[in-house]
Amino acid sequence: MTEPITLSSTSMRCDIKPELGGCIAGLWFGDIPVLRSTPAHELVTARQAGSYPLVPFSNRVGHATLKWQGTSHPLVQNNMPEPHAIHGLGWQRPWQVLDQDGQLLMLACEHKADASWPFAFDASQTFRLSGNRLELTLSMTNQASVPAPAGLGWHPYFVKRSESNIAFEATGRWEMSDEKLPTHREPSRGLDTACAGLDVDHCFDGWSGTVVLEDEKMRVRVDSNLSRLVVFTNATRDFVAIEPVSHVNNAINLLQTGAAQATELGVSVLAPGESMSVQMSIQVELAR
Repeated sequence: MTEPITLSSTSMRCDIKPELGGCIAGLWFGDIPVLRSTPAHELVTARQAGSYPLVPFSNRVGHATLKWQGTSHPLVQNNMPEPHAIHGLGWQRPWQVLDQDGQLLMLACEHKADASWPFAFDASQTFRLSGNRLELTLSMTNQASVPAPAGLGWHPYFVKRSESNIAFEATGRWEMSDEKLPTHREPSRGLDTACAGLDVDHCFDGWSGTVVLEDEKMRVRVDSNLSRLVVFTNATRDFVAIEPVSHVNNAINLLQTGAAQATELGVSVLAPGESMSVQMSIQVELAR
């Protein structure tokens, strides 16, 4: 097991494991964990990490079957016993280091078409730590010879403390079935509520691009150029997953059923050689 790559600033530290899904093992403000932070040598999978990239899709593709342009592509059920394909494949692949210094890291991952995803692509991540702010960029380029669906996002797990409160603005929320797949959209203004009693596992759209998570120790602000946000926590969890994403859960399959339009679902289609790129930042300060 290789040592993590550590980025450091005057107030923060970030440990990253390129070979383990390009994941963030931990993020600390001083010695206080911002994300669910595990010693890097104890990580077995990126699912235990503080954050990992979502590429080439976020959340679930229902029943591990991608329905695209009249063809059903069986995918790998990559989080058994769930029957779905979940969170893309970048979190289960090694990433290579392109460039690094004490505050910057650039990673890349090349995917050839296989059972996990039938379209070839290249992906890259950039991490930049400066002062009390971590800036992240995630990009992908379609390397297939045909137009391909594409989605990006992040899955950070923020520490949930006794006084944690989450606040953000949105315009809609996708309701979920017992199979953890979206069924329909309802109007929603977002959330401004204590996390202790919160039970949520939903995708919000019309997101303003900012989330504030405050507790007795710190104030965390998450900003992104994305307009959809998955939030997951319940009473059994010691974290709040706050996930900026480019599309609704199971969006590609929903599009094929005619349940909603591509723009409403956030489905992106990349022509051969075309790229997309998204940004997120995490800014931390001590509680007032």
